[in-house]
Amino acid sequence: MGVGVSIFFLTLGAILKFAIEPDVFGKSVHMDVIGLIFMIVGGVGVVLSIVLAPRRGRTSDGRLMHRENNPPEI
Repeated sequence: MGVGVSIFFLTLGAILKFAIEPDVFGKSVHMDVIGLIFMIVGGVGVVLSIVLAPRRGRTSDGRLMHRENNPPEI
């Protein structure tokens, strides 16, 4: 999960928690609890994305390739 998806989950969770009435879908669906779960998942996703980002960026193993650009002889 990337940072963008995590921020989306945080935003969706905040909307469900704070902007929608808890009983809009009836008494059986608690939108505030679902919003809280989305915010927790988004927060964990942001933290994991930041922690694991430096590991993902290292793709080279330290070798240096050198190419010579010699023009063809006429």
